[in-house]
Amino acid sequence: MKEKDITQKVLEDNNDIFADIVNVLLFDGESEVEENELVNTTVHSQYKAEDGKVHEQERDIAKYWKRGGTDIVLYGIENQTKVEKRMPARISGYEGASYRGQYDKKTIVPVITMVLYYGTDRKWTAPKNLKSLIKVPDNLDKYVNDTKANVFEIAWLTDEQIAKFTSDYKIVANFFVNKRKNKDYIPDDKTTIK
Repeated sequence: MKEKDITQKVLEDNNDIFADIVNVLLFDGESEVEENELVNTTVHSQYKAEDGKVHEQERDIAKYWKRGGTDIVLYGIENQTKVEKRMPARISGYEGASYRGQYDKKTIVPVITMVLYYGTDRKWTAPKNLKSLIKVPDNLDKYVNDTKANVFEIAWLTDEQIAKFTSDYKIVANFFVNKRKNKDYIPDDKTTIK
């Protein structure tokens, strides 16, 4: 596993950072999710592939958003530094495993996967939904479920969006925006990450 990927996961796994990312990217900066309402959940699941072998898949981060002891949403974050052509298929596997994991619970809650794309050379160019990857006969289209990749291009966030971050993630987002604008950018932010 790459060191950069581990560093991203460690930072984003902090509840204050995770809540801030969700609040800015999904709720336009409104404080909907509080850090004390987030609970880690498993990132590992298994599946049997067409080769007959059992494989394990691992999300980067997954947390339940709970309020008053009730699950509201299961959020997942996937970090990408390169465009992943089949990301919707990967997300479908993660989300399917998460829904299956809730099968015996009293209530099944929505699963939302956020793809944080850190590429600075180009915007995300790959398909953002499963149906873009597969050939579905017209007469069957209405029966095929579609999975959406919620891709957030961090290096292309606006100054207004970055200003809405209240955690150390603001430093990270600002770095990638500056790196996109200037390939030789040397961090000049004197803020210390908590």
